Amino acid sequence: MRHSPAGGASVKLVELSLAVSPCPNDTFVFHALIHGLVPDAPPVNLTFADVDVTNTAALDGKFDLVKVSYAALPWLLDDYELLHCGGALGRGCGPLVLAREPLADPTGNTGAGASGKADLTGKTVAVPGDRTTAYLLFRLWSAEHPPARIEVVPFHEIMPGVAAGRYDVGLVIHEARFTYQRYGLTALADLGEWWESDTGLPIPLGAILAKKGTVDPVEATEWIRASLRQGWLDPAASREFVLANAQEMEPDVVNQHIELYVNEFTLELGKDGLAAVEALLGRAAAAGLTPAVSNI
Repeated sequence: MRHSPAGGASVKLVELSLAVSPCPNDTFVFHALIHGLVPDAPPVNLTFADVDVTNTAALDGKFDLVKVSYAALPWLLDDYELLHCGGALGRGCGPLVLAREPLADPTGNTGAGASGKADLTGKTVAVPGDRTTAYLLFRLWSAEHPPARIEVVPFHEIMPGVAAGRYDVGLVIHEARFTYQRYGLTALADLGEWWESDTGLPIPLGAILAKKGTVDPVEATEWIRASLRQGWLDPAASREFVLANAQEMEPDVVNQHIELYVNEFTLELGKDGLAAVEALLGRAAAAGLTPAVSNI
């Protein structure tokens, strides 16, 4: 149902504007909703965009439902409500910090004796977006020894760029966890492991937001959960759609991607998921990296 901003009577939502990424986790979760297979859900006007694009596009309020980085929430929660489903959280699924060869940590050590931090002094780091959760985690992780320069680079250009020496270090997400060795790169840090060991909480990556005054968040939650349940019940139904939008990923990488990023937190954020979001945004605000939020 569509609600008037003034709080008047609701009218039927004729079309639902939805913006998600073409990544396998999003296309798997939203396949049934996008294709009109969820009872009582409105037709969907779909926009595919990388999350770095939607983090900014959401500021214009053009989408009823939109996938964004949790790190972007402080700029969006006045106009959007966080849904407790459909997003990407989990364990063992964090961003990776990559380089061509190991870097010394702040004590000068490399390898097994290193501290888990890298001395990035004087380095250029390629990141996939300045309001991504990956970059926010990176800033928290590298705060004591920050790099000299940050460059925002399209995700698909980061690993080739590091391999070619255009950047000293690259911050990568998603399927890069499974493919970075092909570029001859080494992982300096797994920011998910760092986050989990420091907080004991899952890592909050991508969120689904519902535009206030436009779409009923309770109904939207029901639509998304119904779509996800259909995906789990019959994975083959979404296979062609997922592969067609998987940006040239091999089928086995697609499977790994879905298994990692579509999990119990996708169905229900839950106590641990919400605690993870609050911890991330609380730490970011305390460090002066984002505005403080109080209405998660």
